[in-house]
Amino acid sequence: MNAAHGFSNHVRRPQPIRPTAGQESVWGYPRPPRVEPVSERVVVRLGGQVIADTTDAVRVLETSHPPVYYLPLKAFPDGVLLPVEGTSFCEFKGEAHYFDVVAGTSRVPRAGWTYPEPAPGYEALCTRVALYPSHMDSCEVNGEQVTFQEGDFYGGWITPQIVGPFKGGPGTSGW
Repeated sequence: MNAAHGFSNHVRRPQPIRPTAGQESVWGYPRPPRVEPVSERVVVRLGGQVIADTTDAVRVLETSHPPVYYLPLKAFPDGVLLPVEGTSFCEFKGEAHYFDVVAGTSRVPRAGWTYPEPAPGYEALCTRVALYPSHMDSCEVNGEQVTFQEGDFYGGWITPQIVGPFKGGPGTSGW
């Protein structure tokens, strides 16, 4: 306990929102994360253009996080995904490589990532790319506009079917 301020140094897990019929709670998602194929139509726009339109996505589900959608690399027109230097490491999925995403007059640095040689169990990600929905003009899942996970690290996609609270925003790093 920090006597000077009357607070414990322990961060408490938030109270999950109870899902209603047809909803999922991110607190029911597993850790380590699970990769799940979906048949939903995913449409992404940037620079006033559709840069991806697919029904062949997968989503990664992890406790306290909105799903991250990974779209087939082949769903993007040539020149939209430009590989850039630098990597990051996920303890579960392995080493991520990044793309600048380009369409029209828009170029968004490091707005997409992939795992070209993912860890065992995540092989479905090797030919797919995830995008930060906060950096796109819009992202839709089955015609519904996606809102984005707070923070600049995780890249989760929030639809009305997903309830939290969600990790990523200020004060959530200890969850």
